[in-house]
Amino acid sequence: MTEQPIADDPAATAVEPIPLPARAHLTAVASVDDAPEPTPKVSVVIPTLNEERNVAWVLERLPGIVDEVILVDGRSTDATIEVARAARPDIRVVLEMTPGKGAALRAGFAAARGDYVVMIDADGSMDPAEIIRFVDALRGGCEFVKGSRFAHGGGTADISPVRRLGNDALRRAVNLLYRTEFTDLCYGFIGFQRARLEALRLDAQGFEIETEMIARAVVASLKIAEVPSFEAERRHGESNLHAWRDGRRALATLLRERFILPEAHLAERPEVAP
Repeated sequence: MTEQPIADDPAATAVEPIPLPARAHLTAVASVDDAPEPTPKVSVVIPTLNEERNVAWVLERLPGIVDEVILVDGRSTDATIEVARAARPDIRVVLEMTPGKGAALRAGFAAARGDYVVMIDADGSMDPAEIIRFVDALRGGCEFVKGSRFAHGGGTADISPVRRLGNDALRRAVNLLYRTEFTDLCYGFIGFQRARLEALRLDAQGFEIETEMIARAVVASLKIAEVPSFEAERRHGESNLHAWRDGRRALATLLRERFILPEAHLAERPEVAP
C-alpha cells in the first residue's frame, strides 16, 4: 500500500481474552483491578464515508482513556471531515483514495501510534463507552479482542433476518474450520495490540477485513478475547454494507485463509477469553 496523504489540520498535529484449546471454548476475561496500573496509549480508528450526521455523536462520546483518534475518510462528498474536526480538534485525518472499508482501516492502522488500537464504526451503532471493555481485556494480557452481540451482556437492535442468518452461517463455518467457539463474527468492533499488527498480515479491501482479522488472529495463535457489545440502529443514513455481496466475500476469505494460503497453517486450538 502506498503512503497515505494526511489532510492538513490547523488545529491538530499534522500526520504525517486467550489462545482456543482442544475444542476451543470461551472463558471470561479476568479483572485487571488488582494489576499494577499500566500506561498504554490507546488509538481509535474510525473509517468514514459521508457520515456528517453521525460522526460527531461518536467522537463526543469517546472515553477519556483514548489518547489518539484517527479518522480515515474514503472520499466523502459531504462535511464529514469538517464536522469531525469541530467535534474533536485533535483528530488526525487520513485521506484514503482506495475504496473499501478494508483499505480505510489498513490506512488507519498504519497511521496509529498507540499501544492499543480499537476500530469503531462512525454511524453511531456502536457505543464508544464500550471501548473501555476492549482496553481492559488488552491490559489483562489479550492480544486481540472482538466485540460480540451474542455473548452474555451483548445485544442488537439493528440486524435483519438475512444478516442474522448470514452471520450465524459464517460464525459456524469459522468455528468448524478453525476449531473455535466464537459467539459472533461479522461485527467490526475490534481492538488489538499494535505490536501484533504485522502478524495479522492484512490485505483485504472491503468489509471482509473483519473476517480476515479474526481468521488470521487465530492462525497467528494470538491471545483472543470476546467482550459483550450492544449494536444500536444506525443513527442516520444508509449503510454501505451489502449483505449478500459482502457475505460471499467473507466466506471466500475464510476458505482462502484455511485452505489456500501456505503460510496460514492452523495454530493449536487457541482459547478465546471474553
